[in-house]
Amino acid sequence: MTHITEGQPAPAFDMAAADGGRVASAALSGKPYVLYFYPKADTPGCTTEGQDFSALADDFAAAGATVIGVSRDPVKKLDRFKAKYDLKVDLASDEPGDVTEAFGVWVEKSLYGRTYMGVERATYLIDGEGRVRRVWRKVKVKGHAAEVLDAVRSL
Repeated sequence: MTHITEGQPAPAFDMAAADGGRVASAALSGKPYVLYFYPKADTPGCTTEGQDFSALADDFAAAGATVIGVSRDPVKKLDRFKAKYDLKVDLASDEPGDVTEAFGVWVEKSLYGRTYMGVERATYLIDGEGRVRRVWRKVKVKGHAAEVLDAVRSL
């Protein structure tokens, strides 16, 4: 499995997004963006993370950065999730799993003694040239969005 590290070019992507759009790395060229990967829409930790990034959406925009949450959920589930919590960030569906695998966040997980494959909570800050500038793996949600915003501002 590939783990994307700081300084590497970010893998290219083109994913379906909530609200019927698409999110593609080519369209983001020239400006920084944040990809945060989360395990499953409408679960407690993922909801809090989405709300935290949404609360700072105007600050990210003022810093010139787009924020995109990525999960393997189908678009219809993302639409419901975004509407239910009034999320202000883009949500992208990597249902086929190409992007989560390219970034190395499709990992073996363990819960109550059972192992399974799932999305690791991780965040990537990509600069306007398409290079990964910061990587956060095994993210703890509390305070994370603010930490990412500080990193965006320091670009």
